[in-house]
Amino acid sequence: MAAPAAAGSGEGPRGPLLDDLMPWSVRPLRTGRPWVTAPDAACLRARWDRLVRAAGEERERLFAPTRARTQQSAVAALPGRPGATGRFARESGPCPEPVRILHGPFDEQWLLPDHRLIDVARPELWRVADDRQLFLVEHGRVPNDPGPAVSVTTLLPDGHSPAGRPGRVRPLYRRPGGLEPNLAPGLLPALRARYGDAVTAESVLAWILAAARPSPAGCVVPLPADAARWADGVELGRELLRLQLRGARGAERPRLPGGQRPYVRAAVPPDPGQLSYDADERVLHLGSGRVSPVPTGAWEFRVSGVRVLELWFERRTAGPGAAGLEAVRPRTWPQEWTSELLELVSLLALLAELRPRQEELADALAAGPGAGADALRAAGVLPVPEAARRPASVLDHREEGPDGQFALL
Repeated sequence: MAAPAAAGSGEGPRGPLLDDLMPWSVRPLRTGRPWVTAPDAACLRARWDRLVRAAGEERERLFAPTRARTQQSAVAALPGRPGATGRFARESGPCPEPVRILHGPFDEQWLLPDHRLIDVARPELWRVADDRQLFLVEHGRVPNDPGPAVSVTTLLPDGHSPAGRPGRVRPLYRRPGGLEPNLAPGLLPALRARYGDAVTAESVLAWILAAARPSPAGCVVPLPADAARWADGVELGRELLRLQLRGARGAERPRLPGGQRPYVRAAVPPDPGQLSYDADERVLHLGSGRVSPVPTGAWEFRVSGVRVLELWFERRTAGPGAAGLEAVRPRTWPQEWTSELLELVSLLALLAELRPRQEELADALAAGPGAGADALRAAGVLPVPEAARRPASVLDHREEGPDGQFALL
């Protein structure tokens, strides 16, 4: 058996690499201080208020300075955000409105959108984040893990990997307004010549959702030889996309059929303590609280080898090591979290139901002929020009620099 191709060579086992199909990618955000994100927006406001009221050494300790950010750091505002740019040491104003982000796979949380508080905010992602954008998140590879290689969101993703092996964030569009697809130059014409004129940037994204799989060489996206297989995969990918958008763009939020929908059978207590699952009864226990029916597929759903529901719960229960501003949390379990849990169970259950179709597609692609990197080279798509791997310049957008200065990018 031939050894896998090296990363960046254009082809992994049985297909080109995602890195060549969607060449512009961004590393995950690095906040530098965990207290700037939380599952609850109210506690972020409380953390801000406590910080700006503190003085001297107490304020310095709560801020948690790093090499990249101190209270004296001079930084620009986040693109598209009205945040202050003066030194944080002089900050005494109101809390900026928290924004919804995707914290790792399938976990919608909140972030304080203040560049002075974030070590590496990835401004290039903020510049292209709008209501037309879709972000493909590549998960860290874990050997023999059956979980998804990628997921998609309309929220700004932080790219966090639950296994500590971060992947990449790939915007579908390089410019705001859904302009300039982040696809290798010439890829759309080449795919249309093979699969038909209906191929669009979003149908390519749908195919990637359905067919992408991890490999030691990088995330691989096999391409089929025939248009019928492509159409089947795109249809599956569109269903995955619809579910993962979770009601964005006017779509229906994930919802299981009647009789299968999870309900709260016993109220979640103020401090649920621990999470457990009864597979025979299909009951999720949150302390004395009970949610059912919860399909086994939802409970067993993993990303990068980590069970999603367990990780979601752990992030919402106070750990013994919480200190400083991170210890400012809801005192009791908010009702909103229960509603979010019910939706997450539904989402994971529906995604698990689609897994057999993804496995069938993978088997068919592995067994049949494909259109690999050689076909893309022949069409002039590969190798990808280096300019396609860099963010597009934004020449008509003014952004506020440190201390109120303006920069033209």
